[in-house]
Amino acid sequence: MGERRAADNKKAPPKAKWPVLQPKLNLQITRLKDKDLFTVQNFFTPAESKAFIKAAESAGFEHQGSLGPAKGEAYRDNDRIAVNDPALADMVWQSGLSKLLSDIKIRGKAAVGLNPNIRFYRYKVGQHFGQHIDESVDLGEGKHTVYTLLVYLSGNAKTKDKSDSNNMKDSASEPIVGGETVFYGSRNRVVAEASVVAEASSLYVAPAEGMALLHIHGDKCMLHEARNVSKGIKYVFRSDVVFA
Repeated sequence: MGERRAADNKKAPPKAKWPVLQPKLNLQITRLKDKDLFTVQNFFTPAESKAFIKAAESAGFEHQGSLGPAKGEAYRDNDRIAVNDPALADMVWQSGLSKLLSDIKIRGKAAVGLNPNIRFYRYKVGQHFGQHIDESVDLGEGKHTVYTLLVYLSGNAKTKDKSDSNNMKDSASEPIVGGETVFYGSRNRVVAEASVVAEASSLYVAPAEGMALLHIHGDKCMLHEARNVSKGIKYVFRSDVVFA
């Protein structure tokens, strides 16, 4: 059920010119499930999000599929880039996460940076990623990953700014419909889903442009999925938070 790791660096894409991130001084955590699941609004600015999309598109995505549940793998249909880029990982970490996560301790260990294995996901209409868990990665020297970091590079209609109104013919600028990230608790009960309302049995959080979503993974990872995109293109920056 876990995300496959072996193919992450199967082919190195062309060197991309990533945007330079500005330090964020007023970031705040919104806890959805204590330390296990939380969001950070405006982690990337709209300009930074769009620049990452442009750079990723210039590097070139490759389709990522799977064998499916019948073969012991989660259903997966999206496009992906994977790069090993310590400089990019450090820039994203130093732009605000290092300070934001400084008080979080897991089993006596502290967050020290991001996994240099950076991934960019693209979900076009009809694509999704079925229920799965994310595995922890042992990076050696006492370092291992504890949290999945997702940063939405595109979002729904309420996250678009006025400048986007002239670009609506571009599907990359079109508001997303669908593509929600859904977390399940015991007995497959929904814990959190990408939307804008809260109910007693579930919590809905809109996937907004530039918003970071962090959730614990490894042996405590919640079963989750990325639902089908029915309009627009969903872009996501992905890494992992390293503890030592």
